[in-house]
Amino acid sequence: MPNPPYASLIRDIPDFPRPGILFRDITPLLGDAAGFGAAVRDLAAPYRGGSIDRVVAIEARGYLLGAPVALELGAGLVPVRKKGKLPHEVLRAEYTLEYGEEAVEVHRDALQPGERALIVDDVLATGGTMAAAAALVERAGASVAGAAVLIELTGLRGRDRLGGLPLTAAITL
Repeated sequence: MPNPPYASLIRDIPDFPRPGILFRDITPLLGDAAGFGAAVRDLAAPYRGGSIDRVVAIEARGYLLGAPVALELGAGLVPVRKKGKLPHEVLRAEYTLEYGEEAVEVHRDALQPGERALIVDDVLATGGTMAAAAALVERAGASVAGAAVLIELTGLRGRDRLGGLPLTAAITL
């Protein structure tokens, strides 16, 4: 399926944040009301009527997409943050990156057993952060109904790291 028209609003920034990385800048899309609205509707569409209780948004750009998706679905919003940033008791999941290790956290009481969660982020690259977020949802006793990303970088095969988790991507590159 071809990418939607708003895909043209994604800007490539070579060598950011370091040499050899091609950064996908979504700020032009966020600044375009029609494109941003269409992207949010596309991310929410597969999950309408799917009884999503919580949208789990991954820091930081995932928040920009997760919050309006939660509103579209009539769901609560749960932020997943980098370690040490949340003020209450947390669950933590650690994961490896190509250049080291990282950890993300969620408040221990943010999700309840039996709730259905949709995980939202801006980009799926290697899949480490998304897999860690899914592990946090499950450790809290909730279930992961699916994951939605604005951009999937298919060449990095992040989907392979998600163990069959249903994933939708608005744009594939």
